[in-house]
Amino acid sequence: MDFYEALKQYVPRDEQEQTDKAVMLDCLARYADVYERSNLLFHVTASAWITNESRDRVLMIYHNIYDSWAWTGGHADGERDLLKVALREATEETGLLSVRPASDRLLSIETLTVNPHFKRGRFVPAHLHLNGTYLLIADDAESLHVKRDENSAVRWFLPHEAIEACSEPWMRPVYRRLNERMKDR
Repeated sequence: MDFYEALKQYVPRDEQEQTDKAVMLDCLARYADVYERSNLLFHVTASAWITNESRDRVLMIYHNIYDSWAWTGGHADGERDLLKVALREATEETGLLSVRPASDRLLSIETLTVNPHFKRGRFVPAHLHLNGTYLLIADDAESLHVKRDENSAVRWFLPHEAIEACSEPWMRPVYRRLNERMKDR
């Protein structure tokens, strides 16, 4: 489903999501290039909270740029179906072949700040990610593979351990919320 349509249908569960939904809808309506990285102020991204079938483990990558354990995800790069983006990024960043959506509905939405950094030798200025997150399910016995240009490790955690492993304090509340919501789905 197109992210704009999915976002319009999304029911925010707290004040952060209410505010982020309004900001995102405004950006999506006003800027044709919001699905492309060429928009240097903000652009659309998708993330995945990957769990096993029994929902007692979550999969995280050690993200090279953020120097932290993190969810999988990436840029829309023109794709308007963010579930496709979340699935693509999960597969690319972990090597998983069996990953599948728990639902085609958004699990959460976030407007996230990105600090300036270098990627593949090029400077990327500070900007915002207008992010949609999906819950994905994978076989926790399947082989995992690192995507060296983006991460240096891939590992299953107990849900509370994933929060503790994250070294980005601003992401811990996001991951805590995702852990709570994955139990509902």
